[in-house]
Amino acid sequence: MPSLQPQPRILEPIAPVARSLTFRIHDAREVRGALERLAKQFPLECGIVGIGEPCALAMGAHIAGLRTFPALSGAACVVPSTQDALWMRISGPDRGIVFDASRAMRKLLADAFSVSDTLDTFTYHGGRDLTRFEDGTENPKGEDAAAAAIVGDGALAGSSFVVVQTWVHDLTRFESMPGAARDHVIGRSAESNEELEDAPESAHVKRTAQESFDPPAFMIRRSMPWAGAEHEGLEFVAFVAALDKFEHMMRRMAGLEDGVVDGLFTFSHAVTGGYYWCPPARGERIDLAAVLDAKR
Repeated sequence: MPSLQPQPRILEPIAPVARSLTFRIHDAREVRGALERLAKQFPLECGIVGIGEPCALAMGAHIAGLRTFPALSGAACVVPSTQDALWMRISGPDRGIVFDASRAMRKLLADAFSVSDTLDTFTYHGGRDLTRFEDGTENPKGEDAAAAAIVGDGALAGSSFVVVQTWVHDLTRFESMPGAARDHVIGRSAESNEELEDAPESAHVKRTAQESFDPPAFMIRRSMPWAGAEHEGLEFVAFVAALDKFEHMMRRMAGLEDGVVDGLFTFSHAVTGGYYWCPPARGERIDLAAVLDAKR
């Protein structure tokens, strides 16, 4: 029997385009059958699937470390929770492939799950945020990446946890700032991507420096920009071996640790927030035994 491995798209480079789908449960009686089909038919070569706490609870399963995303409030900033039952990111080289795979997954789950949100994302100027600053600069590499994102041992070995947030940027406001002010909001030079020695304590880079937490809060960011008819921003996606890593970081960003709010909030705000458990893969299929076998 093949050994358990992480879902491959977690550690692979970001594809040119993707679609995030979040699902709510509309018929709990059909959840088991839908998950059994998902385990057999989910296309690992073009997607990642995550199980939310509502889905695990519906199956009577306890996934150690999985919980509902917490809503937070800081000085003049709000971080909402919009926890759903299931999340998946379908990605590929073009929108046609992503569309077809997304539609197939919706049909596969339709008797138990309804789509509650859809977000189409894309790569921008070689991996930059719409602010034109590079994204994911501090991602660990190689074995360090796997250690940061993947549970290394125990009952959940090979799995991961993922944080998913939709951020809406006010690009008009951001672009109205002088160039130096924009750099100080982020804490890097947009031109060189170098960290600024004189950046204020509110700079995003300083608020989220992964090595500054105890223990360090290393994670693998796989965020992608999005743009609609009237709004645009970033879908923040980060894979972690334990959700505490992100939660400590988010609390510091909101100023709950020391009263200093992340400069990111001067032009952007989160409108969604969810935690999901990404089960391991066995061969070419996701392994949902931790959920499906809970009541047996």
